[in-house]
Amino acid sequence: MHQANHFFSRFNRFALLGTSTAIAVLLASCASAPSATVPNPPASSATGSRPATAPAAPGTAGADDAAAEQRFAKWIADFRTRARAEGISDATLHSAFDQVRYLPRVIELDRAQPEFTRTVWDYLDNAVTPQRVATGQDKLLQVRAEADAAAARYGVPPAVVVAIWGMESNYGGNYGNTPVIDALATLGFEGRREDWAKRELLAALKILDSGDIARDRMIGSWAGAMGQTQFLPSNFLAYAVDADGDGKRDIWGSMPDVVASTANFLSRSGWQAGVPWGVEVRLPQGFDYGRADTSVRQSSAQWAAEGLRAIDEQPLPEFAEATVLLPAGARGPAFLIGPNFRAVLRYNNSTNYALAVGLLAQRLGGGPGVQAAWPRDLPALSRSQMVELQTALNQRGFATGTADGVMGPATREGLRRYQRSVGLPADGYPSTELLQRLQQP
Repeated sequence: MHQANHFFSRFNRFALLGTSTAIAVLLASCASAPSATVPNPPASSATGSRPATAPAAPGTAGADDAAAEQRFAKWIADFRTRARAEGISDATLHSAFDQVRYLPRVIELDRAQPEFTRTVWDYLDNAVTPQRVATGQDKLLQVRAEADAAAARYGVPPAVVVAIWGMESNYGGNYGNTPVIDALATLGFEGRREDWAKRELLAALKILDSGDIARDRMIGSWAGAMGQTQFLPSNFLAYAVDADGDGKRDIWGSMPDVVASTANFLSRSGWQAGVPWGVEVRLPQGFDYGRADTSVRQSSAQWAAEGLRAIDEQPLPEFAEATVLLPAGARGPAFLIGPNFRAVLRYNNSTNYALAVGLLAQRLGGGPGVQAAWPRDLPALSRSQMVELQTALNQRGFATGTADGVMGPATREGLRRYQRSVGLPADGYPSTELLQRLQQP
């Protein structure tokens, strides 16, 4: 699962980002099809073993706890009124809120700002492991009938759906154990993302009201993503499918529903049938690395005319709008990505995640991994080092916006302009060497 990442990535996907803490993508096999129900997932750190009370200041625990409980109860009462006005039944409101708990651990995870980041090759080393590939190939056989049916209906290849399943919950092995109602109520009450949490909580109540799932089975990540392929409640309402015909959309226990819902999400996000996600390429001598940017889209034929070649020397896929991706800068592998890569980004707005899904699907189908070497000697910049880099660029007139430690489009463009000014390849890739150079008088 990629849960912390999941929250920010999903939150910003629908408002636009890509998170920082729980890319806990997880990783059984047997030749028979999985049963309609799944065992309880293993415990996760999303709820922990803390009491369900708000955190208290030293020396005033009792009073602060009581006050927090009162404020949380009032927030729930106010939200009940809003939900009732939105048409949620009293029976659902009682089921959802009579035993609702405040979860301090959810707030801790939401506020977490990890100092240390990971390189793309470290991420892929952990996401596309030999074990995950082997398990995924077994799982692909187990759900072949369901996946073929979904592919016929939605145009999404079985290997892609199974890759997302593997990334999101280790093929159903761990999709969280936090009650979704409690998690979203906690986030709404805390207030940092109140509007978003309220919308998702209302969507969760609509799911309960429809009878798709019971409250005690509506579990997921600390950030409210649910089921084996981790849908937020609003996405469940938009994309979940009752593929087994039992009248319920069950992305927790029904593999037909899990597979079809995931394929439907991708299809509705712009997936194009019969088109690969992308291909690893060789760049021509003298390539302008500044053009490896999402803003530069052109046909595969145009890229080929400039000298791009597939690394296996096969013809490039026929993309109407393709982009060159350099996830590790000029020294690392290069990819030509098309509309289906962008569809996966709508599932989780993280380039590393989308690349992992594409490569895992490729490996599940018997294809190769990345062929070119990663620049493994390059360390990742920490968050504080990224702040220093942004600050130095701003001071030199290469505007990056607020120095927040997050590598976004403005920082990448500022870094490219600096690289061009000193005659370096303008790949926009942050490195300790560039940071040291920027900090020299």
